Amino acid sequence: MTSTGVTDEAEDSGPGGYAAARLRLLTEGARSGPPRRRALAELTDGWLAGLFGAATEEHTGISLVAVGGYGRGELSPRSDLDLLLLHDGRDDKAVAALADRLWYPVWDLGIDLDHSVRTPQQARKTAGQDLKVHLGLLDARHLAGDLGLTASLRTAVLADWRNQAPKRLPELRDLCAERAERQGELQFLLEPDLKEARGGLRDATALRAVAASWLADAPREGLADARRRLLDVRDALHLATGRATDRLALQEQDQVAAELGLLDADALLRQVYEAARVISYAGDVTWREVGRVLRSRSVRPRLRAMMNGRNGGKPVAERSPLAEGVVEQDGEAVLARTARPERDPVLPLRAAAAAAQAGLPLSRHAVRRLAATARPLPTPWPAEAREQLVTLLGSGRPTVQVWEALEAEGLVTRLLPDWERVRCRPQRNAVHLWTVDRHLIETAVRAAGFTRRVHRPDLLLIAALLHDIGKGWPGDHSVAGETIARDVAARIGFDGADTAVLATLVRHHLLLVETATRRDLDDPATVRAVAQAVGTEHTLELLHALTEADALATGPAAWSSWRGSLVADLVKRVSGVLAGEPQPEAETAAPTAEQERLAVEAFRTGGPVLALRAQTEPPADSAPAPSSPSSPSFLSPPSSPSSPSSADGPEPLGVELLIAVPDQAGVLPAVAGVLAMHRLTVRTAELRSVPLPDGVEGSVLLLDWRVAAQYGSLPQAARLRADLVRALDGTLDIAARLAERDAAHPRRRGVEPPPPRVTVAPAASRLATVIEVRAQDAPGLLFRLGRALEAAGVRVRSAHVSTLGANAVDAFYVTRGEGTPLPGDEAASVARGLEESLRT
Repeated sequence: MTSTGVTDEAEDSGPGGYAAARLRLLTEGARSGPPRRRALAELTDGWLAGLFGAATEEHTGISLVAVGGYGRGELSPRSDLDLLLLHDGRDDKAVAALADRLWYPVWDLGIDLDHSVRTPQQARKTAGQDLKVHLGLLDARHLAGDLGLTASLRTAVLADWRNQAPKRLPELRDLCAERAERQGELQFLLEPDLKEARGGLRDATALRAVAASWLADAPREGLADARRRLLDVRDALHLATGRATDRLALQEQDQVAAELGLLDADALLRQVYEAARVISYAGDVTWREVGRVLRSRSVRPRLRAMMNGRNGGKPVAERSPLAEGVVEQDGEAVLARTARPERDPVLPLRAAAAAAQAGLPLSRHAVRRLAATARPLPTPWPAEAREQLVTLLGSGRPTVQVWEALEAEGLVTRLLPDWERVRCRPQRNAVHLWTVDRHLIETAVRAAGFTRRVHRPDLLLIAALLHDIGKGWPGDHSVAGETIARDVAARIGFDGADTAVLATLVRHHLLLVETATRRDLDDPATVRAVAQAVGTEHTLELLHALTEADALATGPAAWSSWRGSLVADLVKRVSGVLAGEPQPEAETAAPTAEQERLAVEAFRTGGPVLALRAQTEPPADSAPAPSSPSSPSFLSPPSSPSSPSSADGPEPLGVELLIAVPDQAGVLPAVAGVLAMHRLTVRTAELRSVPLPDGVEGSVLLLDWRVAAQYGSLPQAARLRADLVRALDGTLDIAARLAERDAAHPRRRGVEPPPPRVTVAPAASRLATVIEVRAQDAPGLLFRLGRALEAAGVRVRSAHVSTLGANAVDAFYVTRGEGTPLPGDEAASVARGLEESLRT
């Protein structure tokens, strides 16, 4: 059925006919996208016109007008109707009665309605007071009644908009900026709001309003298509959920992707991100142009006339040289008049580097000309091209906007073809703030701040740009990335030795942080393995800086003072191995005097003894190794363990919790359970048996843990000890207490997490078997793991707990009762048992 036939049926059949025709239209598989939105608008137009005609015989002095999205003819399946009943000031009762006969049928069908009743004068006055009302009226479209009344309002509203543009456009720009701050950037969000987020449908509408002002115009290329794609996604979202929603939630992405005929949710997000990137870039360019126009208008008329008179009536634009072929003009980097991109293949990189170094945006016209005319670079690149790329990456925060300009015109993938696979690629991990490509640029921005602490800043910056380039390929992205890095490094002109270093950095960019947080650094095998992988002290220096830049560019959950101190400690130890310093023997260190005192006290009392002390990070200008702990606070916590002693003091890394308890079964789950009850996060855990002084029979277990309070301050040590005593003697049911707390405060249901995975790390230690657990983080997880390990009959030598977002990655060093590593089959059996316990 054609849209005209559908409209006629709706008019003939009244509300019921409209509802049936609407349902048929929305369920037609062959019609979607712009044709369906257009047909739905036409169907609704006909129905409302019929309601208007049946409700009044008047056709002069009153009209029904569609505004906003409906005025643009963009009706998604669950869109509301924005309607204005416009009248010439006639009898209020008659107008009110007509409004009721229009609005109630809409409400009866369950369609959301945004309505108003105004005279043209009232509409203009309201628009002058409310920017959003003015924006809606810019898209006013006549539906029924007096066409002349509607046309005169449209003409007046547009004239008001153009006359008031110098005032209203800055207001609109601020409104867009405030919304972006509140909603985030559409091109990076895992659950984006298609309408409100930066780069979304509201921004596209704002660009239409700027164009309507005649003050400036948005880039046209790709903008209409980007807007259409977002509207298509919103249509599919409405059909999938049956709700009027603009938020693309994780649990609905697969269904929306299927509705659009896309491969999967990642393909859907990538399409959304690409559209948002086009709209965001168009917004950046447009608002810069608006700013230039408004600044030029603010120049005193007499001065402007004098400047124009000296140039034959044309404005004089000051041009300052930035680099060969590149100048600054009107706050942008532009091409010089003598520039010849067709003869200068390095010009795109030189212009980009000059713009970033000057902290200026790269002119859209310059980028478009470079994309259209610049010659491709030879392979390998000339030295100047490589140096300009390094300069661009080393410019810090200004690099981002320049890189986005290159991306908008396809220059990045022309320079680096492998970039296409990571462009706009989503990262389904709550730890990551950015898409893969933006994360790589953010890492380069962070690395630019570390170039003074490495001997080869160029290798650091290129490694930052390439470290996750393998995420566009199947398998381990570090392995795939190593191959790509070798190819890219050779293409851009690095020699064999530098190429090998870059490949090593990409291959092992996760090595330091994973080892530091998941392995026992006192085990010589751990340090030797890292030293063997890194190879040289210079490579280690670069890898240390890359590790920190990568984590800082990932998000706040990926880096902390605690992680930084562990990585610095590992780097110091590996550096010693690479320098040929003698390494300690593979044996357990002797207990300190304090540990011996705790052990004796635990043996004397027959129960647990606790000590707490703050751990702090050294000042920025000190050596990278962690500072010595402060004096212990025996049986009582420090007064403010979570706050520095002063504004300029060291930053706390958490609190060290020492527990001595007579050797017995069940200590690990008991301690882990008590800490979970008190909402304490465990960062590391070491357990070992401490022999008592000569003449005293027996042994004491010593637990050396690092903990931090999830909320508020630490509990009193006396309370911890009392609960631990009860847990060890069986009078405190920790599992029941944790279950009660979970039942009282149930967590919101979200996306189903992937199943837990437990593996045995091969050759990770000669002293113990390393079992690695990857699971969804949850209160009491360490307690459950401790119980499962106790049930397996193994002893835990140490545990290294790491949490990234919602994912826990814990490593347990376990031995048999006599202290030897587990045989292969026994280790595999323990791992299977742990995994089964987490799945139940």
